[in-house]
Parts: sequence; structure tokens; C-alpha cells
Amino acid sequence: MTGPNQTPDATGEVADAVKGNWVDRSAPAWSRPYLRLSRADRPIGTWLLLLPCWWGLLLSMLHDGRAHWHDLWIFAGCGIGAFLMRGAGCTWNDITDRHIDGSVSRTASRPIPSGQVSVMQALAWLVAQALVAFCILLTFNMAAIILGIISLAPVCIYPFAKRFTWWPQIFLGLAFNWGALLAWTAHSGRLEWPAVVLYVAGIAWTLFYDTVYAQQDAEDDALIGVKSTARLFAERTPVWLQRFLIGAVSLMAIAVIGAAVGGSALAVLVALIGPWAFGWHMFWQLRQFDMQDDPTLLRLFRSNRDAGLLPLPFFAAALFV
Repeated sequence: MTGPNQTPDATGEVADAVKGNWVDRSAPAWSRPYLRLSRADRPIGTWLLLLPCWWGLLLSMLHDGRAHWHDLWIFAGCGIGAFLMRGAGCTWNDITDRHIDGSVSRTASRPIPSGQVSVMQALAWLVAQALVAFCILLTFNMAAIILGIISLAPVCIYPFAKRFTWWPQIFLGLAFNWGALLAWTAHSGRLEWPAVVLYVAGIAWTLFYDTVYAQQDAEDDALIGVKSTARLFAERTPVWLQRFLIGAVSLMAIAVIGAAVGGSALAVLVALIGPWAFGWHMFWQLRQFDMQDDPTLLRLFRSNRDAGLLPLPFFAAALFV
């Protein structure tokens, strides 16, 4: 097992990064440790943070039947902000977990435990990313700005959750799906109940995909005393994944109905195809699930980008029905 002060790979590449990613291939050498701190070599996290934002924006537009040019900026701003805040959150996570990461085979190659970046350098990088993201947030309405500031609470707490609860994935879900609330409010100017239901649907989805992801570390986590739903559920993991699937799909469907109420029946039906398609992708993942096969677990986790994208064309199409 690699120690915290050893470099596992002479190139500095991170063990679970996408092979041949643009950071390892094309980024300037000086920037690579910082981009790896931000997980720019592993884009799935940015997608998982961004997609609830786009769900919330489209359903908010469906709810009030209005679309304006500023929505294009909300759409793009959420993309940029998701990249930056995912990077800042991952940097914070790596700072707080630097001693744990050095004891886990999959994470020992990360920039801080492998010695590529100091803690002070990582802190400076965190602040830089957060400040740029805050500038983007300031272009939204006041209600969205307040929500964005509140979102820092679950982001700060999440890295410590696995030390005091068997359900750290709930705290990840609270942080990663906040965009559903923020983007809804950025469009409408107020937070409404369908956005909250959509947020909870996203948390159920996070419990699903991050339990799959955490299975890769279950043995190492047991050795060092780190808690996770993967360890908690053990052999009953498939049963719990099925429950999270049903919860995520059902809650998303309720959010869609709440958002589309007052519109045409056809618009509701079109929008409801979104959670249906989303659920079928999660069901496909469940059929492929093998808790002993790490490459398959990583592949299934990454496939949640596609699961989260599936509702979007149906939400968008419902706007024009």
C-alpha cells in the first residue's frame, strides 16, 4: 500500500482517472496537480453536480410557462459553476481526507497524499475556484444567491460525514443536488415545492450511484474505520439499490406532475417520460451490478451521466407541447 508521502506514479496520474484524459495528455505540467485536485481528469462528478441544475431549470420553466434570454445564461452559468464548485468541493475533500487517502489504494495517488501539492497550495486553489464561482452566483437573483451561500454548509460537512455516520452518501446528496433548488429559483425568483421534491429525488439518486461507487473502497474503509452505505448494506446492497431507484423515479415523477400542473395533459405525459427513461437506466445498472468487480462498479458509476441526461430532452420537449 502506498504511503502518504510517496508518489505512486512517476507521471502523477491518479489511479481512478479516465485513461488518456485531457489533463494527463494536454494540460501544462505545472497545472496538472491542481486540475487533478479539481477532478478535471474525472469529469463524471461535474456532470452529477450539473444535471440536477438543468432538471430544476427546465421544470421551473415548465411550471410558470415562461422562457427568457436570461435562462440561457442560467443554463451556461450552472455549467461553469458546477465545474468550479465541484473542483472546490473536491479540493476541500482532499484537504480534509489527506491522511485517509494515503491509506487507501485507490486514492493514495491523489495530489496531496502523493506529495504533488502542499496543503497551503491546495487551500489557495480552493479559494480561487470558490471566488470565481461566487462571481457567477452574483449574476442570479437574490433568492438564488442566498441559496447558493447556504449550499456551502453541506459542502463543508460532507468530508467529515464518513467519520460519524454510516450514511455519508446522504450528505453528498444534500450537496450535489442543491442545484435543483438553486436553478429553479434562479429562473422563477422563488423556491416552490416541486423543486424540493426534485431535490429529494436527486438525493435518492445519489444514494444509488455513490453506494455503487463506495463498493470499490469497502475493504480499505473497513481496515481504517471509515463508514459508508456500501459497508452498512453489505450483501443486501442490491436490495437497497432497488429502493433508492424506486424512490428517485417516484419522487422525480411527482416533481414533474407538480411542475406541469395547469399545463396540457400532453405536456405532463411527455415530461413524465423523463423519469421513466431515468428509471430504466438505473434498472439496467442494477442488473449489471457486481459488488466484487471493481472495473464494472466504476463503469456503472460513470454511466450515471447518461442516466441524468435522459430526462432532459423530455423536460425540454414538454415546454413546446
